[in-house]
Amino acid sequence: MEKGKEWVEMTPEEKRAERFKQWQECSSIDFSSPEAERAYGARSKRLADVYLMKEPDRVPVQMPFGVLPAYWAGTDLKTVMYEYDELHRAWKKFLSEFEMDTYTGPGAVMPGRIYDLIDYKLYIWPGHGLADDATGHQFVEGEYMRADEYDALIRNPSDFWMRTYMPRIFGIFEPLRKFQSFTDIIELPSAYFTPFARPDVQATLQALLEVGKEFPKWMAVVEECTREAQEAGMPSPRGAGLAKAPFDIIGDTLRGTRGIITDMYRQPEKLLEAIDVITEITIDSLLSRASDLRRTTVGFPLHKGADGFMSDKQFETFYWPSLRKICLALIEEGIIPSLFAEGSYMTRLETVNEFPKGAVAWRFDQTDMATAKKVLGDKCCIAGNVPASLISTGTAQEVKECCRNLIEVCAPGGGYILSAGSSVTNAPPDNLRAMMEAAKEYGVYK
Repeated sequence: MEKGKEWVEMTPEEKRAERFKQWQECSSIDFSSPEAERAYGARSKRLADVYLMKEPDRVPVQMPFGVLPAYWAGTDLKTVMYEYDELHRAWKKFLSEFEMDTYTGPGAVMPGRIYDLIDYKLYIWPGHGLADDATGHQFVEGEYMRADEYDALIRNPSDFWMRTYMPRIFGIFEPLRKFQSFTDIIELPSAYFTPFARPDVQATLQALLEVGKEFPKWMAVVEECTREAQEAGMPSPRGAGLAKAPFDIIGDTLRGTRGIITDMYRQPEKLLEAIDVITEITIDSLLSRASDLRRTTVGFPLHKGADGFMSDKQFETFYWPSLRKICLALIEEGIIPSLFAEGSYMTRLETVNEFPKGAVAWRFDQTDMATAKKVLGDKCCIAGNVPASLISTGTAQEVKECCRNLIEVCAPGGGYILSAGSSVTNAPPDNLRAMMEAAKEYGVYK
C-alpha cells in the first residue's frame, strides 16, 4: 500500500494497524522450514499485539543484546568492529544457541575502519583511544558548539552543520572550513570550486571514496544477519531509525552537558529558539524515513530528562514540549515513538502521560515498574527493567524470580515487554535463558 488519498483519510489508529500488518507480511522471506514460518508468525503477532495494547498469547521477551554475541562467540568488540566475518559468525552463533522473541542484528556495532577513516572525535573505542580489550565505546564530552554560535545555528542550521560543526567532530571534514556557504553560489559558480584545488580537500575526497567502498562490506553483513534470523523464524523490529529529544541533540553533542546547563540560565531564549529549529528538522527527517509503511517505531534514547538532571519546571519548559511535538507528528503518521527513559523518570510519569492508547511505548531503566504500570500501563506499552547487573552477576534463579515479579506486576491487561534496563556485555548463558523460562511459565495469558 502506498500513501495516497486512502492513507490521508485514515485515523492514526488505522495507520498504526496498517503499518504492523505490513511489517508482519512475510511472503518475501524464504523460511528454513514450515516450523520457522509458524514461529515467525506467532512472534511477530505477539510483538504487534503488545505494542498495540492488545493481550498477546504471552509476555514477549526482548533480550539485552549489546555486544554480548561477540563475547559468547569467544571473540571481543575490537575484533568484530574490524573483522566482518567474525561479526557475522558471532551473531549467527548467538542466533543458533538462544531462543528469543525478537532479534537485534549487529547494526549497533560500529564499523571500525569507517570510524578510523572519518577520524571521529565524539567517541573513543577499543584500539582507538581505549585499550584493545575494552568492552565498549565511550563518549567524549565537550563543547562542540560555542555559547556565542546559537545565531549561526538558528539562521542556517545546514550551513552551520557542514562548515562549523562537522569539521569539529570529523577530522576528515576539517577542510570544509575553507568552503563558502552553498548560498553564496549565484549563477556563475566557478569561484566556489577553488577549495577543490587544495591538497587537504583532495585528501578528504579520497578518504570519502574509501568510506564509500568500506560501508557496503559492513552493511552486507548486517543485512545477512537479519535475513538469516528471519529465515529461522525470528522477526526484527523494523523501525524508522533512532532519534533524540531536541534538548539532548543540543546538550549531548553540540553544547555539552555543562554548556547547556549554563545556557538554561544565561540565555534561555536562545536555547528555546534553537530547540524549535532542531524540532522542525527532526520531524522532517523522521517523517521522510517513515514513508515506508513497514516501519512501525522510532527509538528515542532519552539522556538529560531524567530525575535530578533538571527541575520539573525546567523539564516542562526545555525538554518535554519539543519532544512531545515530535511524538505527536509521528503518532499522526501511525509511527509509535519508543521512548527509552534512561535513569529514573519517577517525577516525570504524570507529565508525560498524555498520549492516546497504543500510540507510545516506554522502556524503563531505573523507574519503579509498579508505578509506571499504574500511571502509564493502561495506555502505553511498557518495557523493563530487569537489572543488567543482576543478569551479569546473579544466578539464573535470581533472574527468573525478578522476571516473575515484574510479570505479575506489569503483565495484567497486556502491553508489557520483559526486558533489561540496559544491554549487557557478558553474562552466564543460563541467566538469559531464565528470562525466556519466566515468560513461558508466568507470562502466558489465559
